[in-house]
Amino acid sequence: MQTTTQTPTKPAIQPPPIPLLTLIAMASPLALNAFIPAMPDVARDLGQQIGTIQLTFTLYLLTLAIGQLICGPLSDYFGRRPVLLVGLALHLVGSLLGATADDITQLISGRILQALGGSAGMVLVRTILLDVYGREGAAGRMGYVVMAIAIAQAIAPTMGGYINLWFDWHSIFYLSLLISTLIWLLALWRLPETGTEKTTSLGVLPILNQYKAVLRLPPYLGYTLSTTFIACAFYLFVGSMPYIVVDQLGGTSADFGNWFLCVSLAFMAGSFLSTRISKRLRIDNMIRLGNGLSLLGGAILLLFALLDHWHYTTLFLPMALLTFGRGMSQPNAQLAAISCSTSTAGTASGLMGFIQLLTGSAVAQSIPFLMDTSVVLLIAFIFLAPLLSWVSHRYAIRHSE
Repeated sequence: MQTTTQTPTKPAIQPPPIPLLTLIAMASPLALNAFIPAMPDVARDLGQQIGTIQLTFTLYLLTLAIGQLICGPLSDYFGRRPVLLVGLALHLVGSLLGATADDITQLISGRILQALGGSAGMVLVRTILLDVYGREGAAGRMGYVVMAIAIAQAIAPTMGGYINLWFDWHSIFYLSLLISTLIWLLALWRLPETGTEKTTSLGVLPILNQYKAVLRLPPYLGYTLSTTFIACAFYLFVGSMPYIVVDQLGGTSADFGNWFLCVSLAFMAGSFLSTRISKRLRIDNMIRLGNGLSLLGGAILLLFALLDHWHYTTLFLPMALLTFGRGMSQPNAQLAAISCSTSTAGTASGLMGFIQLLTGSAVAQSIPFLMDTSVVLLIAFIFLAPLLSWVSHRYAIRHSE
């Protein structure tokens, strides 16, 4: 009588709730953007110059970029769960410091801690989805996360402005404190460990070698540049359009806010559509479709600029189409980039976030120069961004075959 032995199967990873991951992803964008409307009042309240208060914004972005470089390797070494729990705790402590701040030093310290903790969420939500669902399975679920971030970015300035108006700027941090405490407790209760392959060293040289190894992967570089360039179109538009609305169209900041809503809604719609059709289309097809729509929107925007047709509809509606395409392509390009290095997915995710934020900051700093030179030139660069994104994606595909 013959007996057969069965090879033990690897236990499946317990999937964390998608609503919990979306809440984690929303925490940092809410904290970043809700505070912005209150900055003039903070300057008066603390007796500081606007340039000093601006550090609460610029240092937040810089810390987000650097924090993603740190959190990625840490999660590959210690695991996703402990690093994310510590990051959420830092975000909580930073919110508490901001809520009780009565001087600029404590306020800036609180913002830095908020950003450092928030960077863990930005890196690890993407990585956890890839751990659990794989490259193709994570694509649709990533669309929900991107859509949640878009919602947070859209509602945070309005919410922060009203809270500051009705109460004071400290209350904005109390709101972040409440939200981050709730998220930390939920993560402690429901977030499993999803990292099954861990690195064996945290030395500086091995970490640098990990980043070097990831950057040497041509598909990773192509996908990362694709999602970075398409985001640059957004940075250029949102950084310049308030001035164009006022100077070219004779409008107000309220006019900009009202029309910008269609851009935010388009991004949400693109992200939502990505979740619905990603099961039918492969990741690369989704990126092609999204980049094609973005390129069409950028071309229409540039055409109206060359024809000297400056109107809300000729500016915001083409940009809405561009952003709709970005909502479809970005979550898929991000997952494709991370999946190029499965053994160090956290490192790959952190490096991608660092490249995006650093490039976005440099692009934002170029806006005054471009506008002083020519507004049409600025619009041309907005068109160039999805074109470069398309070229980068083609590079990634060519080196994946």
